[in-house]
Amino acid sequence: MMTVHEVSRLTGVSIRTLRYYDRIGLLRPATVTAAGYRLYDGGSLEKLQQILLFRELEFPLKDIGAIVNGPGFDREKALEQQIGMLTLKKEHIENLIRLARETKEKGGKIMSFEAFDNKKMDEYAARARASWGGTDAYKEFERKAAGRSREDERSLADRMMGIFAEFGKIRESAPDSEEAQALVTKLQGFISENYYTCTDQILGGLGRAYAAGGEFTENIDKAGGEGTAAFAAAAIEAHCRG
Repeated sequence: MMTVHEVSRLTGVSIRTLRYYDRIGLLRPATVTAAGYRLYDGGSLEKLQQILLFRELEFPLKDIGAIVNGPGFDREKALEQQIGMLTLKKEHIENLIRLARETKEKGGKIMSFEAFDNKKMDEYAARARASWGGTDAYKEFERKAAGRSREDERSLADRMMGIFAEFGKIRESAPDSEEAQALVTKLQGFISENYYTCTDQILGGLGRAYAAGGEFTENIDKAGGEGTAAFAAAAIEAHCRG
């Protein structure tokens, strides 16, 4: 765990900005101590890296929050999009440098404006945003999240982690046991009620994400003990297969 001061020194992000990210629900600390100290874990730093990459690409904070906190966030997909956009940005900057050098060499007499054209980057960014926000599940998520306070969101997250804590208590049992399957049904119902209609297809994708490592796995294992995420994923797979 790292304090907000340590994260600020490591990342170059100001403490004020980290506190603002927490306040708007973009990046919450992994835990807050009784004394009020914000503590960040590895999953928090992974998420901050994603946020900073999107910021480098000039995505508005609202869009970044909708992407990284939205249903079915896929880190690999996000990285592929970021690589694509950063590559275009690199080409754009190289074209500007080339134009500036040529203009200097020719005494400022080059009347070319093609290097300032951002159309390709803008189109790529628009497609990236659309790929995250175009699904019915995402739109439903936005509707249900509208008007919820930070405390409401934290309460929902705690309740969901409570379900995973129940998974943790039976993680030594068979994933297709009656008790495990009852918890899968409970989890699916909770997601449908509070976030978006969680079909078996969506649930299966979430299960794979839970066991894929990173923030999902760390938080679930923190709630239910080591191996809980893998067990919950196996129980979800059994549910979807059956």
